[in-house]
Amino acid sequence: MPTWNNETESNLVEVIAQDADKGTRLDQFVALSADLTRSAAARLIEEGAVTVNGKTMAKNYKISKGDAVEITLPEPEPCEALPENIPLDIIYEDADIIVINKPIGMVVHPAAGNPSGTLVNALLYHCGASLSGVGGVIRPGIVHRIDKDTSGLLVVAKNDEAHLALSAQLKEHHVSRIYTAIATGNFREEEGTVDAPIGRHPVDRKKMAVIRNSDLRSRDAVTHWSVLARGEADGNSFTLLRCQLETGRTHQIRVHMASIGHPLLGDAVYGGANTRFESRHRASIMGQCLHAGELHLTHPRTGEEMQFFAPMPANMQHVVDILFKNEEETV
Repeated sequence: MPTWNNETESNLVEVIAQDADKGTRLDQFVALSADLTRSAAARLIEEGAVTVNGKTMAKNYKISKGDAVEITLPEPEPCEALPENIPLDIIYEDADIIVINKPIGMVVHPAAGNPSGTLVNALLYHCGASLSGVGGVIRPGIVHRIDKDTSGLLVVAKNDEAHLALSAQLKEHHVSRIYTAIATGNFREEEGTVDAPIGRHPVDRKKMAVIRNSDLRSRDAVTHWSVLARGEADGNSFTLLRCQLETGRTHQIRVHMASIGHPLLGDAVYGGANTRFESRHRASIMGQCLHAGELHLTHPRTGEEMQFFAPMPANMQHVVDILFKNEEETV
């Protein structure tokens, strides 16, 4: 399998071929490396968007160990989000910010495979033109994100000044985001910190991973955790955690917990799925058990310190009740 050497720009992929790649056709290698179809990879090669050791090659070129392959991916086509009448759980709103409790299953902004039904579509309907333009036509007002199958609090900027102020607070770690998570396994300690850089997975481009190799691009990531409760079911141990982000990397809590051997319950991407307990409670476990329940920030206009809270969704609360409050199970 190829090894990712660097990701210098969002649309430039640089890969170093390994011994196992020797003899692979270039179009096949590019398809695997950039998560493309074989035909899309061939088109990039024909357009001169792929080089091997600095030179363009034919699509049937056979890869050698150590080949440095650069793939320039096309810029994504912008698609302006459209307003949609989707109900929102609004925790707070004024002229500058709006705080939303996002439900499980909702994507934050339109992207390939999710062109509509997103939080942005709902916000455009609710707020009209009153959203920050800093994020562009695809992400108006969006200051930070949470995953599709993670529920909880998001602050959205309703003007550019608020957006820039909130972005600065996030960068300086002045916004506090606190999550409740159900992790698999039993933690030995009562609290701890995972301080491990996160970057794009070296092989699977749809995943993130702890990346300690200085040759691969990663960013510092720090998660503080503490144990709220411990439980057992179906021969497995589970731990209810309070997780506080010091940084906000993609999939941070999920990646960090998996990296210490405790992936989140229901997380099919990072190893917390397919427990016997999950198979018995599929109606309640809709992806990773993770909820952004607390958000602390400074109001961008008034300077007021603000705290927001959102209860866990009913399905996750049901799982918590079974695992940690000794409620009678119902299947």
